[in-house]
This record gives sequence, C-alpha cells and structure tokens, in this order.
Amino acid sequence: MGTFIKFEDYLTAFGMGGLFYDWIIMMAAFALATTEFAVGVYLVIGISRLTAAALALTLMAVMTPLTLYIAIANPVSDCGCFGDALVLGNMETFIKNLVLLAMAIMTFKKRNELKSMVSAKTDWIISMYTILFALVLSAYCLRNLPILDFRPYRIGVNITEGMQIPEGKKGDVWESRFLMEKDGEQREFTIEDYPDSTWTYLSTRSFLKEKGYQPPIHDFSIQRMSDGEELTDSILADPNYTFILVAPHIEDADDSNIDLINEIYDYALEYGYGFIALTASPQEEVNIWNERTGGEYPFYSMDDITMKTMIRSNPGLMLLKKGTIYNKWSQAELPDEYVLTDRLENIPLGEIEERNDMKTLGYVLLWFVIPLLGTIGIDNLWLSRSKKKTKTTI
Repeated sequence: MGTFIKFEDYLTAFGMGGLFYDWIIMMAAFALATTEFAVGVYLVIGISRLTAAALALTLMAVMTPLTLYIAIANPVSDCGCFGDALVLGNMETFIKNLVLLAMAIMTFKKRNELKSMVSAKTDWIISMYTILFALVLSAYCLRNLPILDFRPYRIGVNITEGMQIPEGKKGDVWESRFLMEKDGEQREFTIEDYPDSTWTYLSTRSFLKEKGYQPPIHDFSIQRMSDGEELTDSILADPNYTFILVAPHIEDADDSNIDLINEIYDYALEYGYGFIALTASPQEEVNIWNERTGGEYPFYSMDDITMKTMIRSNPGLMLLKKGTIYNKWSQAELPDEYVLTDRLENIPLGEIEERNDMKTLGYVLLWFVIPLLGTIGIDNLWLSRSKKKTKTTI
C-alpha cells in the first residue's frame, strides 16, 4: 500500500494523476515488490541466473536516471524505497542507485560464473516458491495490516507526544512577507520593517526561512465538517476510550463489514465510549455513505495523506485513549460480539497490544527460510547419492 501511494505521488508529479485505475497501480506495486524480492533471492542462491542478472540490470538502468531527475527536479520529497523504515533524501537515493547499478553491471557480466546451490531439477521449485511467498505475504498485509509498522502511528504511540518538539530542538522558522501599496507602488515588507498606515495592505505570503526539527507527527488535525472548528486537542486529551473510523475517501471505502461497524458504534454508545469517523471526502459523499449504510456516527475532516499514514485500510478502525493508540484493525479484522463481551477496561481489547517486531520478523523469515533450506538440503542429498551410485557403477 505504501508503494501504491508513492506511485500515485509520482504520477501526480509527472502530470499523469488519474490516468490509471487504482487496481492497475496496485498490481504494479505487487509486481515491483515481488520482482525485487525474487531477483535478490535468485542471485543469492544462484538460480535463474541469466534472468535474475538481466532483471537486476534492467531495474537499475531504469531507476538510476529516474532518481537523478528526481534529485534535480525534486517533484516528491523522498523516493519511498524503504517506506518509513529508512527515509532517504532524493540525492541519497540517487547515490545509492549508482552503487547498485555498478553492482548490477558487474553481476550481469559475471552471470555465467554464478554458482547455484541446487540442481536444475529443483531450480523451478525454489523459483516458484519465492514468487508465491512474496505474493501471499503482500496479499495478507493488504487485506489485514502491515505485520511490521514503521510509521509514526504505531500501536502504543502517544500522538500528542509525537507532535511535540524536544527540548533543545528548534522547529522550522517561517518568515511572512506583506505586499503593500502606496500611490500606485507595490512593495513587500517583513514584520520588522512594516510600514505606517499610509500603505494599503494587499496580501501575505510565507516562506520557509530555516529548516528545523520536524516531529514524527506533524499533520494530525481534526476539524468539524460544518464550520471547520479545530477539535484535535479535545479528542487527544479525552481520558475515555474513543473509536476512530478512518476512511480517507468514503466514496471508495469497503462497506462489506458495515453491519459490524454499526455494532461497534452501538457498543460504544452502550458503554459511554466515543466513536467518530474521519474522512477527506465532502459532506455530499458522507450523506451518501450514511444513507447506504445506516451509519449514525459523526464525521470529521482530516487530510487524506495523514489518514493513509495512520492506517492502511479504507475504512480502518483505531482505538484511542488520552492520545495513545491502543489498537488498530483493518476492515477485514474488526472486533465482533465474541470479543466485545464487556467494558474495555475489563477485556484484553482495552489494553495496548504488545508487539515484538524482531519476533514477528523471525517468524516471517522462518516461514520462508525453513522450506527453502529444506529443499536445498534434500536436493544436495539427492545429488550426493546420485554421484555415489555413478561412481559405484563405474
């Protein structure tokens, strides 16, 4: 989903926003992730050597000039190569790609010298398993939520604290310029040299004078849809539990589990918990959603990019308490009546879900590595026995 969003950013920057259907962009995201993963595994194990070396060179031959242009023109803030796990600037990305391009060229030249860990008969098994693993893992994370979350809205994070600038750090410094007019002459002034009342004010523009520390969460803002009133502080300071339904574009939201969402809303009302919905869509789309689903919960406005960062699901559900994220669910894994059996204070759902990223990563690697090593081991054992039989026969 992160790659999907970044593809949208690139297309918009290049004047091609809205040119492709969302499902085409999503398939491209699947294809890129699967191809990069497969090429890396193939080169390490030494299977499909010609194809892997050619694909590695092709990828880098395309990406390197592209990132050079991005480093110069700066149409997007960062390439998104590693998501939120490691954010690289555009020039850093270009330098990284230069190194990878040189390595890809060397690998392509030496492709016939790459040693394979398995025989040709087992080559296709590992090849297909690698592609299948990448596709299944991607599909699982798309349907549910990413198994590893590097974004600033992780479970356990306090949003209020994430918006603060640490002591000793200086934030961005902005300067305002005021366009004034007098006797047909127009001039810009700063606050330091603001003129007297004989000048007529026309407009104001602000620009970033000095880049400072930017907190992990800097764009969390909730407004009432009717009048634009800011409600962020009151919601984050609420000591009670609050369910937040997040739907960046409500007109595109999946309504297959709307009955369950309505049940959670009724549960919140019964026990006195908050329940709000966030969207970037206009009031007309909200009205259509309410008529179609029977939703009675209040909707508030928020930037769509912020919501996509908060949760990779449309809609998704978050549980908040005094600004801290207690839990998150995609629309495919919402809690039901078998889980919501009592007040949140009395059930595990009302506790911050403990997650161990290293353990999760270990499980994923085991799911991939153990079958892989098992296949390589069986193949090498079979080859060894075949050689012994050949020697015995001779």
